[in-house]
Amino acid sequence: MNDQIKYGIFLILLLASCSPKYYSPNTQNVPLITQKAETNLTLAGNSNQIEFQGAYGVSDAVSVMLNGGLFIPAELDNGNGGSGRFIELGGGYFRKIQDHWAFESYVLMGFGGFENHLPSTIAANPTTTGDIAGDVFRIGIQPAFGYKSKYLDAAVSSRIVNLSYKNIHGDLIFEQVDQAAYLQEHANYWLFEPAFTFRAGFEKFKVQLQYVYSINASDPDFRQDKTNLTLGLNFNFD
Repeated sequence: MNDQIKYGIFLILLLASCSPKYYSPNTQNVPLITQKAETNLTLAGNSNQIEFQGAYGVSDAVSVMLNGGLFIPAELDNGNGGSGRFIELGGGYFRKIQDHWAFESYVLMGFGGFENHLPSTIAANPTTTGDIAGDVFRIGIQPAFGYKSKYLDAAVSSRIVNLSYKNIHGDLIFEQVDQAAYLQEHANYWLFEPAFTFRAGFEKFKVQLQYVYSINASDPDFRQDKTNLTLGLNFNFD
């Protein structure tokens, strides 16, 4: 590998590490409720986030859920970083299919906020602060189909949501673009987020692994995380 190629790779990694992020897909709550009064709780996360999720069967066909999370990735050596917070409510329909199969579909509504601080941009833009922040609103649906047993759960789900931003404020110039003005002018996006959830363990306690892929149908180049892999603990009580 010659020096030019090495320098090119280094430059790409450097630019990627300094880029602001305005969205990261959270873990999908896939409780696979199958009966009234069933409670499902999950604590999940990775090195960048921590989340708590709960769901409850209020009747033989209707369940509700509550999700919350914090995104707190470590700052880079140059001081660049960001964080986010999110809370989500949902209600939906579930149906048990035969002994071990289940279908569910939820309507979701979530609120949150984000902030990015990139002090590395101030040298090239000395009249700015390198900060940007705002509020996030997301609404959509999440159907899921899965297998549920005493020792093993597996499910495929898909979240289809509209993501919007408001109360954008800050003074960040990145790649010669005023990021606050850009986000104010491009404040609405449609996302399609398929996910696979796998749980293994015991009847009331399982280890959960989930992979989510986020497809931005409105702008494929939007500054967001496209994937999310989380590990968690799942509790289920009849």
